[in-house]
Amino acid sequence: MLNTNKIIEKYYTKGSDIYNILLIHSEQVRNKAVEIANKKPELKLDIDFIAEAAMLHDIGIFKCNAPVLHCHGTHQYIEHGYLGADLLRAEGLPRHALVCERHTGVGFTKEMIIQGKLPLPERDMIPQSLEEQLICYADKFYSKSKLNELHTVEIIRKDLSRFGVYQLIVFDKWHSFFEQ
Repeated sequence: MLNTNKIIEKYYTKGSDIYNILLIHSEQVRNKAVEIANKKPELKLDIDFIAEAAMLHDIGIFKCNAPVLHCHGTHQYIEHGYLGADLLRAEGLPRHALVCERHTGVGFTKEMIIQGKLPLPERDMIPQSLEEQLICYADKFYSKSKLNELHTVEIIRKDLSRFGVYQLIVFDKWHSFFEQ
């Protein structure tokens, strides 16, 4: 199994505030995603990959300007996914990179990026595999700014509604699929 801590420590100083936030959040997402995967053996999900990719899904946050998370980069926070994907591609982890790139919200289509004038590359960034969808789904239950809080479905839906009905439709579909 991939040593995700070694990769994280290449970009984050062990023990720093940003490192601790990233590690705790990533562990929460990993634990929820793995728990769901274990309850759904009929899906034949790659649990090792889910654990690894969940730990690395937010690796790009340090490149963004989010002082509340101790991130002092130059990019907007919404960019952390594709920035992390670039890092993981350079590490030789293209499959893990796709999780990074596609996990923001419930993903964005090229059309959504163009219409919303989002500071993202103009390409589809929608979770494709069940593993990608599961990690993206699990991520919605945890915030890096409120580490010890498990979000309810109602809170998640309210948060996603800011980005339009598409986000709600996809989240509701995932919720029914993964939790029923």
